[in-house]
Amino acid sequence: MKKIGLLLLSIALATSCQKKDPSTTEQAKQTAPKHQLVKDVHSFSNPNEAIAKHLDLDIKVDFNTQTISGKASWTIENTSKGNEIIFDENTLNITKVTLGDDEKETKFELGKEVALHGKPLHITIESNTTKVNIYYNTTKDGVALQWLKPEQTADKKKPFVFSQGESIWSRTWIPCQDSPSVRFTYNAKVTVPKELMAVMSAVNPQQKNDTGVYTFKQDKAIPSYLMAIAVGDIEFKSIDNRTGVYAEHTVIDKAKWEFAELGKMVIAAEKLFGPYRWGRYDVIVLPPSFPFGGMENPNLTFLTPTVLAGDRSLTSLLAHELGHSWSGNLITNATWDDIWLNEGFTTYVEHRIGEEVFGINEAQMQTVLSRKVLEIALTDLGKDSPDTRLKINSTGKNPDDALSDIPYEKGYAFLQTVETAIGREKFDKFLTNYFNDHAFQSITTEDFVDYFNTNLIKGDKALANKIKMEDWIYKPGIPSNIINPVSADFNAIDRIQKTWRKTGVKGLSKKIKSTNEKQHFIDYLPKDITAQEMTAIDTEFNFTNGGNFVVRRQWFIIAIQHQYKFAYPAIEQFLTSYSRTYSLTSLYKEMIKTSEGKIWANQIYTKAKSGYHATTVEAINKILK
Repeated sequence: MKKIGLLLLSIALATSCQKKDPSTTEQAKQTAPKHQLVKDVHSFSNPNEAIAKHLDLDIKVDFNTQTISGKASWTIENTSKGNEIIFDENTLNITKVTLGDDEKETKFELGKEVALHGKPLHITIESNTTKVNIYYNTTKDGVALQWLKPEQTADKKKPFVFSQGESIWSRTWIPCQDSPSVRFTYNAKVTVPKELMAVMSAVNPQQKNDTGVYTFKQDKAIPSYLMAIAVGDIEFKSIDNRTGVYAEHTVIDKAKWEFAELGKMVIAAEKLFGPYRWGRYDVIVLPPSFPFGGMENPNLTFLTPTVLAGDRSLTSLLAHELGHSWSGNLITNATWDDIWLNEGFTTYVEHRIGEEVFGINEAQMQTVLSRKVLEIALTDLGKDSPDTRLKINSTGKNPDDALSDIPYEKGYAFLQTVETAIGREKFDKFLTNYFNDHAFQSITTEDFVDYFNTNLIKGDKALANKIKMEDWIYKPGIPSNIINPVSADFNAIDRIQKTWRKTGVKGLSKKIKSTNEKQHFIDYLPKDITAQEMTAIDTEFNFTNGGNFVVRRQWFIIAIQHQYKFAYPAIEQFLTSYSRTYSLTSLYKEMIKTSEGKIWANQIYTKAKSGYHATTVEAINKILK
């Protein structure tokens, strides 16, 4: 998942891995000896006693009642031979539970509710039970599902619904063992209105049928937060033989053009870190209420429409979501305290893809921007805050609230430090082996530390002292051995910043062209910039009414800070048109710093709230309270 708005067949594997066939390796892992799963404080489930292994889902999507109803049939392993299996549920209506193919009805009981986490679903089973069938329907309080009226979509003709399961919200649309440590395969049958099409985080249809019934298969074991569904009046267009894009009719051609290099990105990623193992890699452009830049659902990345800039300037976001096909989806953090294993590694992979596809200059700029984001996060949290550690403690919190830019950017900085210490070629081999050796597994930070020490440090105390792994992972703040990036392109812009007040801004848009360059120029405008100077810059660059979402966001922050009122109508339009949480909260935080701005923020929020995703609403409520 990308919170902020870069990019990734085979590098030769180490000798010990050259003969590995991924499919054979995966089969071996499925029959490998079982080990104890770490306790996940955000799940009520008991996977060490009875674990869900496969889901057969049969559901109906009803837009009239805005509910999903049906049956979740779980194939389980009752490893303890006990009489109970526990699932997670939150705001669901459980109507009946049966066992086996003969559907023998059994007892179930909902335990005590825990804020944000829902309730444990206790189901009575027998020692030889291998299937549990849960009949249920969702309710209007389910956070994972965003139901949209036709007027809230791009085409404004048909309704739309999509899910967002990370971190602990899949339990609000499917009863499941909702922990990233529990992985399962699934088949699904989804019935929708005949004029609409359904897609999921699985092998997908490429055109509508005339029955409204769609079937799906995901034969790679995934954790519950990667269960995803979208239903709407959508179309598909192919980019190459294994990539393509889904979107509404008025968006599909623009999206296909914008993502024309998607296939090249997949090839670049494979060249760096080994084969892409999920079959197809498609993307879907969702309506504006999608709360993130992207979500890495297997086979089908969910994307915000804000990446459709019309000039391919923001498609680097895809590199992050594509990178999750290795770090996050292939290897998953076992608990949300280990989230840096997903996001830090993916941010590193993202930057490597970016360098491969867009060149070293682009990569250097992106790294400088990343360090700035890290510095801001450290300032906001406090450099001595335990929340600045890579291994965090989210006990007693909503894991979404425990997530910051730290796991992304500090994680990336740590891996870049390792690369510098041992050399890129050696580090690439280590990463490729790491991905292969843990494919389709969920691991803890401690699992990684053991693997790192065994396969990379190998008892070399001098190397260990050079890298300072434990300082990076377990201590707050940033170790002294962080790599300080330099960008010649940004240095040139810094020189422009020192002279433009004397020479004027006319012609600067021909020197400052890319998204990164514009963002850097905006971020370092003088603190005492005047309204007249902002007008001149806006006339030269058209920042206020341009098409680039990231550039506009950064410009609007400056506009709010300096009360550049010409931009106010565009800011209001920006805040009422999208639900990209991080970007909107950045603006609301600036607005409430003055009494006038706070009134303005509340006025806009009152208008926009109904179109925001639930996670966006929660985040903005905290800002405006």
